[in-house]
Amino acid sequence: MKRPFLRRCSHSPADMLSPEDQSVVDQFRAMLTAVRNPAPWSPGLALDVAVRVGPFIERAHPRPGDDHGPDMIAVALAHPDTPHANAYLHGRQLGYTERGWLRCPTTAILGTWQPGYTMLTHAAAGLPLPHDIGMEPAHYGVHVEARRSDNTGYTLLRLGPYPQTWLASRDADCLNTELEGRAALVLPGFTVTAKDAVFHVSDYDNYTDPHGTDVTALLAHALAEVSA
Repeated sequence: MKRPFLRRCSHSPADMLSPEDQSVVDQFRAMLTAVRNPAPWSPGLALDVAVRVGPFIERAHPRPGDDHGPDMIAVALAHPDTPHANAYLHGRQLGYTERGWLRCPTTAILGTWQPGYTMLTHAAAGLPLPHDIGMEPAHYGVHVEARRSDNTGYTLLRLGPYPQTWLASRDADCLNTELEGRAALVLPGFTVTAKDAVFHVSDYDNYTDPHGTDVTALLAHALAEVSA
């Protein structure tokens, strides 16, 4: 009986991938791994996150101190190649650097950012970020604080969000003028001042919306509550 001739399998040069093709294959495998096995993320972790923006996935940097909310945190979108030198220029061309801080629902977060997600970003596709990315600006706020001489104290009132810094500064100046006029009657032992600040979206439930209201009346109400 004639036995079949068996030959050990081997890859011929024609079957081998070029370095460029192998790089694409490696990136694709890394993408599948990232999508199938998201890295865990939890509020306050202080690590870049992967967020959904329409059918794409983008890298986002949580704002320090404003990433602990269970429902909402503040983030800034980042080019996936950050911090490489060309990332800033490319990101600016595609609109990554123009968004500022954004209100990001934690339900939009897939997990901690992994390089494997890069293939799924607008940057990888050479596309600019859309006008509507599903996240509103985090904006600004006004904090009215009562401080003792040793700098201990508490926050009496939080106002916000304000869409522009000058609006927050205007109301802070208005409140400080009101406070100066009644300094001796405000809170004995405390110095009370208003200052414009970052709107902490993680604590949005503790803010009072100032739009269409008299901010001095809100201040008077807050002072009356702590003096009662």
